[in-house]
This record gives sequence, C-alpha cells and structure tokens, in this order.
Amino acid sequence: MIKYVGVNDHQIDLFEGQYIVPLGMSYNSYLVLEDKTCLFDSVDINFKDEFIKNVKKELNGKKLDYFVISHMEPDHSASIDALLKEFLDVCVVGNAKTFLMLNQFFPNLEIKNKLVVKENDTLSLGNKTVKFITAPMVHWPEVMVSYLVEDKTLFSADAFGKFGALDTVDPEGWACEARRYYFGIVGKYGSPVQTLLKKLASYEIEKICPLHGPVLDENLSYYFNLYDIWSKYEVENENGVTICYSSVYGNTKAACELLASKITKDIDIFDLARDDMAEAVEGAFENKILVLASMTYNGEVFKDMKTFLNDLKERGYQNRKIAIIENGSWAPMAKKYILNFIEENFKNIEIIPVSVSIKSSLSDINIEEINNLAKAINE
Repeated sequence: MIKYVGVNDHQIDLFEGQYIVPLGMSYNSYLVLEDKTCLFDSVDINFKDEFIKNVKKELNGKKLDYFVISHMEPDHSASIDALLKEFLDVCVVGNAKTFLMLNQFFPNLEIKNKLVVKENDTLSLGNKTVKFITAPMVHWPEVMVSYLVEDKTLFSADAFGKFGALDTVDPEGWACEARRYYFGIVGKYGSPVQTLLKKLASYEIEKICPLHGPVLDENLSYYFNLYDIWSKYEVENENGVTICYSSVYGNTKAACELLASKITKDIDIFDLARDDMAEAVEGAFENKILVLASMTYNGEVFKDMKTFLNDLKERGYQNRKIAIIENGSWAPMAKKYILNFIEENFKNIEIIPVSVSIKSSLSDINIEEINNLAKAINE
C-alpha cells in the first residue's frame, strides 16, 4: 500500500530562486506500508512539521523501517535531520554519492543505521521488493529511482515532475508546466535522461510517483514519449513558431506583431524583458521555428536577448529553424551577433534566409521583408 505524505507549498515565490510558480509547488514523499515500512524522500525545510505529522498519521503506530533518499537537493532533503531525530532507528538507504552529499549538507548528522545500494540492488519489505536504478545527472550525480516490483510502480525522483501544487487545478493540463520544468531544470541533461529511459524500457510500469507534481497512472506512453522527444532535443510541434523579441521603444515589437499577424501556424510570442524567460525557453524547445528579434545595443544585442541565447546554449538547443530580425538606428549589428552565437553554440540549425534589418522604425521595405519572412515560415 502506497500513501502520499508530501506537502503543498503556496508560500514560495521563486522555485530554485528563479522559476515563477503561480500555481505553487508540491514536494512529494511516499510511504509504503507492507511487512516492512519504507518512506521515499522528505520535503522542503519550511514544511518539516507538517511532513512528519503526515508520516506519523499514516504509520498509525507502526515502526518506520527504511528511509530511501532519491535525490539530495534541499527541496527534498532539507527535512532529513528532523526526520531522523523523530525516527531514531530508521535505516537510511542511498548510494555512495547520496551519503557523500548527506554529509556535506548535514556534517553533524548522526545516522545509526544505513544501507548503501548500487545499480540493480534490491531491498525486501517482506512481501514486496524495491529495486534501485541509478540515474546520475537526472539532474544531480547522486540521483536514483526506485521500482516497487510487485506494484509495478516507479518512484522517479525529479523525472516526470512538474510545477504546481497538487491542490491547485492546472488549466493547461500536465504538459505545459512539465515542459517548462523539464527544460528549465533537466534540459541540459538530455543524454542522461535517454540513458534512464533505456533502462526503464525493460520494466513494466503502471504508475509513476515523481517528487513534484501528480502521480501518473494512465496513458503512461504519453509521458514517456514526451520525455523521449525532449531528451533527444527533437521537435514536439512541427507546426509551431516561437517569436522572442527585445524592444526598447516598441519598434522591434511592432515588427514582431506584424509578422505574427501574417503567420498561419501555431504562435507563441514573448517580450523577453517582461514575460517569463522560462516560458520563452520552453516555447523555443517545443516548436520547430524560432524567430529572434533584437535591437542593436552596444554593438551586440539587448541584454534580455543575450540572457535568452545563453539559456538556450546551456540547455543544448539544436535541431530547429531560426529567423532573425534586427534593428539599429545607425549600425545594425544584432543579426551578426546572433549568427555568430548560433554558429558557436547551437547544433543543426537551419537559418531562414530572409533578411529583415530595420533602421529605427518600420519602413515600406521592412514591411515587404516581413511579408517575405512570413511566407517562408508558412511554407
């Protein structure tokens, strides 16, 4: 029997100090009640009392036998000290890197009982068995996932997680905030995610219990397919266009809005100075075509465009089509900067060969250029 003992966080403003979470966040923990009891992960330190209360309630007087640590990031590990003070004899289960990090985060922590596990090791809960599968760099080096054999349940650590508290309805469904979560946090580590997916392919999985977001127990092929696409840096929406712009006085913005009005495909458009940068990154990875539009600033691009390009670089952006719109009142240089950046940092990019170079504000020539660019995008 699996019981949820995690918590919802509606106090948080920025997850990991950078991602806005308007729907809050969940920190998930799961308690397996069998012949032996086993707890998977803890929660953020601000909710340690609620968490321990949840665990005690579900134990209902039973002893806590095992505590499995899937991931040592503080949103999951910060309550470990409080947990071990409450359950003095519990056996702490992790791999060698887990305990190395545990000592770094809690240098004075006393652990009476511990079990160091490695790839494919198992833990008997009497009538149930837990199997451990290492998942290094998804997205920290100590990460491991666990498979409850008889229940065909995967405790997936941060994989298959999403932004949003569990007591809040997400009007956009699972994929949108899961995609933003993936590319924001895990996106750099496509190759390790692929390694994990290949390992999991040999398991019969009927339920996924992530450390953030809802338990997944229907149509699991949908989630595995998205993770496969994302981690291969493939295109999810072949008919999608993402337009990202930096505009100080509104002229570059006007060019992008004109372009958007002429595109017949699915469009996401972002003001990089005002909109959520993580959503812009998400859109760039979801869609086939990316339009980058910036005024020239100090001979390069505006700071928000530079940040956006670096965010894409850090996450291995590749396998897309890119169009460029530049603006400059006396010496437009944004296109040159962007082209050099793409050549040095992105892989397998096709540049749409339609030039749009604005001198201050839109001219009749620019409007014709934008018409031509729209035609190229719509093809």
